[in-house]
Amino acid sequence: MRQLVRTAPPALPAGLRAPLAMTAALATAVLVALGILHFRDSSLTGIDAALLPAVYPVQAPWRYVALVVDFGGEPVGSVILIALLSGVCWLLHRVRAAVLTVVGVVVTVAVTTVLKPVVGRMIHGEFLSYPSGHTALATALALVIALVLAERLGLGRAAGVVLALGLALVAGLVMGWAEVALGAHYPTDALGGFCAALAAVPATAWALDRVADRL
Repeated sequence: MRQLVRTAPPALPAGLRAPLAMTAALATAVLVALGILHFRDSSLTGIDAALLPAVYPVQAPWRYVALVVDFGGEPVGSVILIALLSGVCWLLHRVRAAVLTVVGVVVTVAVTTVLKPVVGRMIHGEFLSYPSGHTALATALALVIALVLAERLGLGRAAGVVLALGLALVAGLVMGWAEVALGAHYPTDALGGFCAALAAVPATAWALDRVADRL
């Protein structure tokens, strides 16, 4: 098993390390800035005031679409998605990516879970909302998929970055829309979750490669 992990393709392709590190730094700054901006403040202002009325509440049939998307971030749905992606990575002999699927998501969701009570932003007067764990999870899974595809297809730095950020953005927008449409989060909560994944997944992938290379 040790040899299998050591010789497996990297979780974070070498060409993407520098650009994704810069992206992670920027995402961390945005995540922290939004947390400070909304610290103990649940008022509807700025971007949230502009976007929320246009999205929430969502009516049928789009409400059903939002519920299906939201299920992917619930405990049962997320376990299914993580298991499927990890299993595919394993079958493709991307062992490090299979591990990253689990560990990267755990780290990302842990970041959002810790930040929620720290920031203390509430929605509907009783639910901690910043940052969105659902959006973070969806973005994290999309990033893992993008990293696997970039490595497997042998994409260069520019194409790999476009793929990674493009898939992450699509996943973040879809899940973020669902969460706002269902009234579970403010738009900036979704942005915070998106940034949490952009910060956590590349860092976790880099750390995983470092550990695996030393086995």
